[in-house]
Amino acid sequence: MGTTATVVAFITGTAINTWVMAYGARRLLNVRFSLVRTATAGAAGQAVASPIISALIGDMGVRRELTPLPWFICLGFACALLVSMTVLVLWEAFVPTGTVPSPLYWFGGVRSRIARTRRYWRITFVFLRHGLGPYLRGRARPSTHTARSFTHALEQGGVVFVKLGQVLSTRRDVLPAEFVQELGRLQDRATPVPWPEIERVIKEELGDPLDVFATFDRTPLAAASIAQVHRATLPSGEDVVVKIQRPGIRAVVERDLDIVGRLARTLHDRAGWAKAFGVVELADGFATALREELDFRVEARNMASVAATGRSTDVVIPHPYDDLCTNRVLVMQRLDGVPLGKAGPRIDAQGMDRTKLAHTLLDTVLRQIVLDGVFHADPHPGNILLLDDGRLGLIDFGSVGRLDTELRGCLQRMLHAMNRGDAVAVTDAFLEVVARPDELDEQALARALGAFMARHLGPGTTPDMAMFTDLFRLVARFDLAVPAEIAAVFRALATLEGGLTELAPGFGIVTEAQAFGECYLRERLQPGSLQQAANDELLSLLPLLRRLPRRLDRITAAAEAGRLTMNIRLFADEGDRRTVTGLLQQVLLTILASTAGVMAVMLLGLKGGPAMTADVTLYEFFGYCGLVICSVLSLRVLAPIFRR
Repeated sequence: MGTTATVVAFITGTAINTWVMAYGARRLLNVRFSLVRTATAGAAGQAVASPIISALIGDMGVRRELTPLPWFICLGFACALLVSMTVLVLWEAFVPTGTVPSPLYWFGGVRSRIARTRRYWRITFVFLRHGLGPYLRGRARPSTHTARSFTHALEQGGVVFVKLGQVLSTRRDVLPAEFVQELGRLQDRATPVPWPEIERVIKEELGDPLDVFATFDRTPLAAASIAQVHRATLPSGEDVVVKIQRPGIRAVVERDLDIVGRLARTLHDRAGWAKAFGVVELADGFATALREELDFRVEARNMASVAATGRSTDVVIPHPYDDLCTNRVLVMQRLDGVPLGKAGPRIDAQGMDRTKLAHTLLDTVLRQIVLDGVFHADPHPGNILLLDDGRLGLIDFGSVGRLDTELRGCLQRMLHAMNRGDAVAVTDAFLEVVARPDELDEQALARALGAFMARHLGPGTTPDMAMFTDLFRLVARFDLAVPAEIAAVFRALATLEGGLTELAPGFGIVTEAQAFGECYLRERLQPGSLQQAANDELLSLLPLLRRLPRRLDRITAAAEAGRLTMNIRLFADEGDRRTVTGLLQQVLLTILASTAGVMAVMLLGLKGGPAMTADVTLYEFFGYCGLVICSVLSLRVLAPIFRR
């Protein structure tokens, strides 16, 4: 029993000392470290504590002198604590946090991490096989001949990389024209999932299909990489389509999104062109949009939002059945028709006016963008139906763009200014839309925009989609950043342009958009619209006008009595105060560490003085303490530097 009690006491004491060392080192450094690093540093301090104290007591001859003994024990404990702090700082300096996953990371989900690593290398080899290695390493800049290789690599990468290519094909602001053209050929096709697997998903989400639906067609209408669509009939007799997510696709998407993020960060760190393109921001925005697309409840809300703002009866938007919509199953109204890309024979057979159909579709999308602020962000020909009654229908609302009131107002002001040919007003509205750098020559930008308008919107010119390419070149030239919401607008228009050209060859989307702007301007200038706008502005100004006389009276009274003062607050922003405070603390700690070190050296160099032991004077003891204090303060300064 005595031996067991001794072992338990030893283990308990060691654990307590380790915790004290770890907690003390972490608190003195004032930087958060992982549990593994903190525990390791505490164990290192505990391991050297006894030898250091023993060495101090033995070498300094204080075994028999009880008065200085506690002071030397405290000095030894401080030295052991210094060792723990040194371990943490050096570990952070040579192996920064996040560069190597912790053991706890590896112990959880080993199989999934192995699969993710295997998939990462497989994707890397796909890019290398297509000759893209120099671009991944940042040793070359993309050129014309790499566009096709890049497209083929994305196609072989799978669902996430195909969708990434489709998104990139609409980003004329960051990619050259040859890349946009090649990536535009990517198609989202997939082999249909067998019925038993689809049936299992429906049962998990809604229950037995035979109980939920009166009829259910097991042959899919269409199959894409994320979901496939089936015909069905509700017990009430309504015809619906059921969109079912492919089993296991969420895990595949999350794994590949992690790979896309890693590749983007690698390119950002190694390649200057990637940093200029903002590949990390592109990857983050793409991941957010694709994760939303995996939740069909978001698509149901998107569909309802667009339908609620619908202004045209010539374009039909299906309504979802909310009680039958889950994150993996979407049930919505069935629209009987054919995709616009295959509707050519029907249009010709029925003698429909192609230009009128194109104008109706463009007018609907533009009104969604400019007036409503909620618009279909992916209107490619497969998502547009020519219905049996001659109307158009919009489907697949997994990708929807949203513009707040401020952005819509900026776009409207830019539209008005372009119609007037006012380059200065266009510049003002343009700068409200984009993110501007700190140093921007607004006069040079106004002249560039004026030249752009004269070239593409002047008398005798026929504007086309080439103007968007020139516009994005102008954006890059002045280091402007296009917000994701505005990029979604250009993406929708660029996608729509292909379908409109296919529907009505020779249809000028820019010219028609200009006509839409003029029509919208006339609507805004009608007496009723002007009166409504004036009423809205007056209502927003009423609270200010009501308070203005009282405030003017207070100001004049204070000025008359000589009590008018002005308060200026420096560093009013909390972030600025934290930054300045942190810098001052670092400078102060550096000064204190230097002072403690100099004083320690001076004390150690003094001869004589009161004797604490036979070998150590009081001045020397204070010198050793000063060295410990200097070391602690120096590590306190270095820890946040290495952590950043």
